[in-house]
Amino acid sequence: MRLHRLEVTAFGPYPDREVVDFDRLGMDGLFLLHGDTGAGKTTLLDAVAFALFGVVPGARGDAKRLRCELADADTATEVVLELTVQGKRLRLSRSPAYERPKRNGTGFTTRPAKAWLTWLGDAPTGQSADGITRIDEVSRTVGRLLGLNAEQFFQVVLLPQGEFARFLRAETAEREQLLERLFGTWRFGEVERWFRERRVERKHVLDERRHTLREWAARIGQVAGEEPPDQADDDWVAGLRERAARARDVAEEAERKAQRARANAETELLQGRELAEKARRVRVATEALRAVTEQGPERGRWAAELAAARRAAPVAEAAGLADRLAERAKQALAAERVLARKLKEPDTPAAELRSRAGALREQAGGLAGLVAEAEQQDGDRARLGELERAAKEALARAAQLGRTLSELPARTEEVRGKLAASATAGARLDGTRAREAELAGLLTEARRLPEVERAASDAAELLSKAVDAHQAARAHLLDVRERRLRGMAAELAEGLAHGFACPVCGSEDHPAPARPGLEQIGDAEERAAEQAEHVARQDRETAAAAAKEADTRLVTLRELLAGRTAEQLDTELGKVRAELAALAEVAAEHEWHEMRLRELAAEADSLSDQRTDAERAAATAATERRNLEQVVTERTVRLDKARGSYPDVAARRAHLLEQAVALEELAEARADRAHAEQRLTEQREAVDAAVARAQFRTLKRALSAMRSEEEVAELEARIAEADQAEAAARAVLGEPELFGITGDEVVDVDAAAAAAERAREHAESAVAEHRAATALAAELDRLAKRWAAARAALEPIEAEVAELDALTDVVNGRGQNVRRMSLRSYVLAARLEEVAQAATIRLRVMSQGRYTFVHSDAAGARGTRGGLGLDVLDDYTGTVRPAKTLSGGESFLASLALALGLADVVAAETGSAQLDTLFIDEGFGTLDSQTLDTVMNVLDELRAGGRVVGLVSHVEELRQRIPTRLRVRKARTGSSLELVA
Repeated sequence: MRLHRLEVTAFGPYPDREVVDFDRLGMDGLFLLHGDTGAGKTTLLDAVAFALFGVVPGARGDAKRLRCELADADTATEVVLELTVQGKRLRLSRSPAYERPKRNGTGFTTRPAKAWLTWLGDAPTGQSADGITRIDEVSRTVGRLLGLNAEQFFQVVLLPQGEFARFLRAETAEREQLLERLFGTWRFGEVERWFRERRVERKHVLDERRHTLREWAARIGQVAGEEPPDQADDDWVAGLRERAARARDVAEEAERKAQRARANAETELLQGRELAEKARRVRVATEALRAVTEQGPERGRWAAELAAARRAAPVAEAAGLADRLAERAKQALAAERVLARKLKEPDTPAAELRSRAGALREQAGGLAGLVAEAEQQDGDRARLGELERAAKEALARAAQLGRTLSELPARTEEVRGKLAASATAGARLDGTRAREAELAGLLTEARRLPEVERAASDAAELLSKAVDAHQAARAHLLDVRERRLRGMAAELAEGLAHGFACPVCGSEDHPAPARPGLEQIGDAEERAAEQAEHVARQDRETAAAAAKEADTRLVTLRELLAGRTAEQLDTELGKVRAELAALAEVAAEHEWHEMRLRELAAEADSLSDQRTDAERAAATAATERRNLEQVVTERTVRLDKARGSYPDVAARRAHLLEQAVALEELAEARADRAHAEQRLTEQREAVDAAVARAQFRTLKRALSAMRSEEEVAELEARIAEADQAEAAARAVLGEPELFGITGDEVVDVDAAAAAAERAREHAESAVAEHRAATALAAELDRLAKRWAAARAALEPIEAEVAELDALTDVVNGRGQNVRRMSLRSYVLAARLEEVAQAATIRLRVMSQGRYTFVHSDAAGARGTRGGLGLDVLDDYTGTVRPAKTLSGGESFLASLALALGLADVVAAETGSAQLDTLFIDEGFGTLDSQTLDTVMNVLDELRAGGRVVGLVSHVEELRQRIPTRLRVRKARTGSSLELVA
């Protein structure tokens, strides 16, 4: 980075435009900003910092008062800096935010901060050739080009007054804060925090695993019915499992014995029940066989009746069919007579009737095509009406669309007016918002007015008290001086000695020296009175400045408000906000109006197309109606001829078909009647033959022997039941297993059942106990496996947490970390060691080989962390001593060397752009001539390396040593710059 040109206008103490040509100043690589104290030398460095970053270094940046108070109201505060960074030349322009008087009316208005970046040449890749105007984007671009933030730049390029002397003597914590800002070691702090959070997280996991293990122990104890010990272990779990296994084996043996007893009792019960059942079966079979034998005569009657019914069944069936055929012949004859009377055809044969019906059908078939035409005629006539209606509707539709189209221009103009109104409202929004912001700021200031008035009143009261105190102290000082003057002779006499000359008269004889009085005042009393008067005067000046500042704030605030109260401003602000809301509402409809305008244009096009379509549809319908009317007229002539005396052709055809159907039905009825009479004669002959085959004398006897299906089924069931009962009884009595059983045996089944029940209950109890013991052992085995798994999962976590705990302590400067240095402090110590090495090279030159920086990483007092100690080795004495013991000039040399070393290390660490310009602010007044020569030699080395070094000092001797300088002179109305070559 190399600076070329700086322009300041109404900035700091400079009311007008001032220009500094760094190219001309730095032709020899070294120049001087020279001037009296307060002349504004440091302000030029502030201007460079403000142009680059928008802030100024040190405490001056907190004041935020960069505008010159003596500048004309119409002169804008601005800083312009031209420089070259990474081969790109650019111009930076910045203006701070400040208040200026309103051009119209009274009060002040706030001028916002602004920034511009302009490329003087080709813009970098990805950057606009038009430059940058956003403040945040300008700052980011400058930081990216320089590779330094504002804090680092102030320490590396602008070496400010006293900063490194303070760093040299700082305590560990303060030095750590500065180094951390410069080297950005926050990421190592993040590592420390990550370790701490990781430890907490893993300890939480460990606690959860331990809690899980305790839960499994509690579950095992609950299942085993035993309270777990405080420190449950594998031996306790193994003991529970062993006792459960023994209990399971005992229960298993008891179950086996109970099952054997149960089996024996059930066998005895089964044998008793089998014997009792055999005796019962023999008794039942014997009684059944006796009953069947007694039923023999009745079974014979059932068999005869069943045989006669079976022989009569075919006869009854044939007789029933004959009765049905007789009824059918009767019905056919009646139907024939009805149709014959209807057609008046009493005797016409069926063949002739069918021939006449065929002729009628042929005639009806000839009319089928004309029936279709008649149906088409009706449809066409309906179509004629539809076409007439469609033509009328299309013409009405076209007329309606025409009327709608004629209304669209007026609607379009209305929307265009609303669109213009919304555009106007949008244009007024910014101005109204600015007015709202201005009124809101004024309202805030108006509400502060009582507080500012109280502050001004309090400051005036304090000033009055300070004036009274100062006047009292001054009166006391004058009184002390007067009393001392009165006793001055005695004070001089105290210093006289025989043989030594009097400082007043020169005589060596002192015949009558004055003696001190009772109210003798000495030098100590006078100095105390002077100190008291000085303190009182400073208090008075401080109070006067505070009162003036409070009055200025009050006057400024009153001028700003211009007599308006907070209530008035609040009312005005409400009106402006209401206006702003109304404007915003109207402006928000701009896009909607634009869309509505587009919709109206589209609607006009659509309506025009629809009207054309309606007119075309009306013409088409009229043409189609004329053509169809001609077709209908021609078809009417043909249909009238075909229908004859009937209403229409379909009615004539239907009549012909009806006559044909009636003739065909009569022919069918006569054929059916003849066929039915023939079938009846044949069936009566079949009935007589069936009676003879069934061996009945007459049909009447055969029908009397007939039985219904239910009666036949009942007879068959009785006979079959008797046969089955006899066969079953004989089968039971013939079974081999019943051999020797008489049916008279007696067995006590109840006693055997009671014994078996008792054995069953004992066996079930043993089974339950065995199952419970088995389940308990299995559950303990399952829980033991879960216990073992939890133990196995816990051990690596415990080892990990132990290792992580120790490592976290080391990283955070505790535990086994004997130096008590955290990781961040360790990195900063390494950086400080690099700084000390770089600074030592220059310090040894400037101190003529006497001093060397010594970095110490030892822990502090009472175990506090260390690593950032910085002492000096004095080669004259061979001892290492604190940097605080250096004299004023030595402190400046050490501070300058440290600043230059730190600048080199920071530049290398951040990878920033090559820094070709360096400023050193003050401190040279503490050096003697010889040391100043040495320091200038070191600065010459910097210049020889291609840098331009600017010194800021009021030391007169530097004016003689540096040929190129910028003289800064005070002026009553401000400061002026004079470039001296």
